[in-house]
Amino acid sequence: MSLVAINITGKKGVFEITEGTKRLAEMEVGIKDGILTVYHTEVSPEAEGKGLAKVLLESMVEYARANSLKVVPLCVFVLGQFKRHPETYADLWQG
Repeated sequence: MSLVAINITGKKGVFEITEGTKRLAEMEVGIKDGILTVYHTEVSPEAEGKGLAKVLLESMVEYARANSLKVVPLCVFVLGQFKRHPETYADLWQG
């Protein structure tokens, strides 16, 4: 399994975890005017329950902080994490 790869092209991007040529998990994002919008997080059925979505979340948060971006969590998973742990994400959360 490879570490999270970040592929940001223009205003769209993806954080992904792969094994060989197979994508195990991905988080689709968009970036515009200092805002990183998380649209969707998906983990393949065979990789579920291994914490990969959390790994993607941590990578996205690290990227957002490193690039001074605010985060709009449209993704149900990310929104849920932001709501459960507001103290962890308060500096990023653009409601």
